[in-house]
Amino acid sequence: MRELEGLRILVLEDEFLIAMDVEQVCRDHGAVDVVIKRSLSGLENRPVNDLDFDAAVLDMRLGSTSTLDFARSLLAGGIPFVFATGYGDPAETAESFPGVPVITKPYMGSDLVEALVRVVGTRSPRLTLSR
Repeated sequence: MRELEGLRILVLEDEFLIAMDVEQVCRDHGAVDVVIKRSLSGLENRPVNDLDFDAAVLDMRLGSTSTLDFARSLLAGGIPFVFATGYGDPAETAESFPGVPVITKPYMGSDLVEALVRVVGTRSPRLTLSR
């Protein structure tokens, strides 16, 4: 089944092997493009509406940098995302980010796909992806 058919997904993950695994899982389930970023460089000062992706997978920490402010901007901009992380308290995250799934590392690819499908819903894929 290709649950992520046509989607363009941003992956914020500083662990190379995990990022590659997430990319492969997304592509195996139909994602048309997956952009991996290992830092917030180039993302944090851009308006969210200029970031052409359909959904994001965020690690809560990239090295010593928190991604929570970026996550807040996604939330405010209506861009669906999931946290895939080994950090943080899921209950605390649920309070600050209601409705945003938190997948705790290590996780199964099927858990990631299920969470992405849940947040994306019936949203139409965007047409272009800025890098």
